[in-house]
Amino acid sequence: MAQNNEPNPDPAGTTQHFRRFVDENPEPEESARRPILPLVLAGVGGVLVIGIVVALVLAFA
Repeated sequence: MAQNNEPNPDPAGTTQHFRRFVDENPEPEESARRPILPLVLAGVGGVLVIGIVVALVLAFA
């Protein structure tokens, strides 16, 4: 193994590498949320369909 015999290693070297890493790799953006409106509309549509079927069954029974 090679030994590092340098008497004064650059103490800021690792900090500079870290800062370059952080600058080049920004935090990922928050993932986009799924819109809630289609789910609400699907739920309302489902309730309406069930209501219409129940009304038809009661009307013709």
